[in-house]
Amino acid sequence: MYESEEKREEQNAHADAINTSPDTQKSAAYVGDTDRVNGEYHYKNGYTQKIYSDAHYAPAGESAVPPRYYTPPEKPVKEPKPPKPPRKPGKGGMIAKLICICLVCALLGGFAGAGITGGILNDKLDEMRQDMDELKKESEMKMPAVVAGASDGETGAIPAAQIYAQACQQVVGISSEVNFINIFGMTTPKAVSGSGFILSENGYILTNYHVIEYAHKAGTEATVMLHDGTKYPATIVGVEESNDIAVLKIDANKLHPVEFGDSDELLVGDSVYAVGNPLGELEFSMSSGHVSAKDRLIMTEDKTEPINMFQIDAAVNHGNSGGPAYNDKGQVVGIITAKYQDNGVEGLGFAIPINDVVSIVNDLITKGYVTGKAYMGVRLDEGYNVMYSQYYNMPIGAYVFSVEPGGAADKAGILPGDIITELGDSEITSHSDLKKVVRQFSAGDTTELKVYRAGETLTLSITFGDLHSTEKTATPASAGPRFGSY
Repeated sequence: MYESEEKREEQNAHADAINTSPDTQKSAAYVGDTDRVNGEYHYKNGYTQKIYSDAHYAPAGESAVPPRYYTPPEKPVKEPKPPKPPRKPGKGGMIAKLICICLVCALLGGFAGAGITGGILNDKLDEMRQDMDELKKESEMKMPAVVAGASDGETGAIPAAQIYAQACQQVVGISSEVNFINIFGMTTPKAVSGSGFILSENGYILTNYHVIEYAHKAGTEATVMLHDGTKYPATIVGVEESNDIAVLKIDANKLHPVEFGDSDELLVGDSVYAVGNPLGELEFSMSSGHVSAKDRLIMTEDKTEPINMFQIDAAVNHGNSGGPAYNDKGQVVGIITAKYQDNGVEGLGFAIPINDVVSIVNDLITKGYVTGKAYMGVRLDEGYNVMYSQYYNMPIGAYVFSVEPGGAADKAGILPGDIITELGDSEITSHSDLKKVVRQFSAGDTTELKVYRAGETLTLSITFGDLHSTEKTATPASAGPRFGSY
């Protein structure tokens, strides 16, 4: 509100002068560069737009107008309602009471029914438990005597430390010397070492033939050393070269013989322990492992015929040959004989099953040789192979070079030049096949064989003779080393 009309006109004139001043007009004009004019920011796109205003700036025509504020109207305060009077009991209250009573009765009935049902179920469960117990007892009665997880007392197994203590009284070291000529032409002795084990209280020793081979061929003695260091000279009682078995004898008494186990009962995974003299220097060392496989046909060095052995993963080294392989009952089940040697190969040892040598050992002790070995009485050309059969257009098999007069083959009608293709139920593809199959028979056994002769296949019958009782003629000098007797 202004005090006089003159004052009002004077103020209006002053306002018009401000609005028409050059500075005011400049704020509305287009500015080419982006700058700030009277607190405004402008774009270069041909028009003016206010982007940001300082807090103290007010545009002309607005600074004299006071701001308006909105004040919401006050809400009327409601007075609280008086409380409702309590309901008088009527039909509704009676119905509610009846419903509550029914619910309580239902709950009580449910609990009672649950108790009765629970008792019935408990009786059924008791019957089922009794049936299960009876079935369990029946199944336990049908289980074998040895089961997985059985204790040592149930399986008969004994601790490894006890097996080692026992082995130290049963295992021996065997050494022999062989003379050889060195590069300077001088004769030099060389020691050969291996292992063995005691068969009887009076000094019979079992070992591998290749352990005492040099002594046997040279006619010299071997030396046996017991665990206490006592050494005895040993004589060679008998050898079985094809099975790599030898029996020695020392002049001693009250020794501790081993007990033989049943090697046929061995299973893959069974524990085995090898005790011997590895490297010929580490006397009475023990290694343990498991049976890795059975019925391996292994051909050792300088042998032309494979030997049946079982495979073990116990550590085996030079010097272990001839030593025993124990089972977890402390019984000897095999003779450590060979290992596979190659770079990066570990845990491939082999042992001859003890059941395969029992009869051989008995014959060697009582007679000095093995009796009852089947013998055909033929010499085979061991150089005959697939290449020859293809070149001459003949079947593969065992080529007969000569026949011993009066022998089993001669009586069967086998002639020189025949090619044996079958013996018994086995196919023959080489001389080694024939030798292996002949070992499956005993002296006196009769079987059929097939031979190829001049373009025909003939079936003959043969009765095997005894290897050590048959008169054998000498191998002709012209035959050479490739001809073998069978």
